[in-house]
Amino acid sequence: MIKTILLLLVSNVFMTFAWYGHLKQQGMPLWKAIAISWGIAFFEYCLMVPANRAGYANGFSGFQLKITQEIITLLVFTIFAVFYLKEPFQTKYLISSLFILGAVYFAFKK
Repeated sequence: MIKTILLLLVSNVFMTFAWYGHLKQQGMPLWKAIAISWGIAFFEYCLMVPANRAGYANGFSGFQLKITQEIITLLVFTIFAVFYLKEPFQTKYLISSLFILGAVYFAFKK
């Protein structure tokens, strides 16, 4: 389980930069932002696929893998948005995150 979560965490760091890292470079041509994003996303896939395989082989269901990935994505993006994009974290984002965390609880509930 730890291996799956760590791989998902690192893969999400790559994907967050692939999807949102170019936002601070407004002068960059779109084609270049897409090409760079694809290059970064390659490494995300190199980690995400093994994470999902390991998780599934060790008892995670497909639904549990996806919901786990989404909460990790939210956590990684929150850190990215606050520290890299310099966006303020608002209470409404915390409340939204808690609702998503509730989804994780119900997905893993026996």
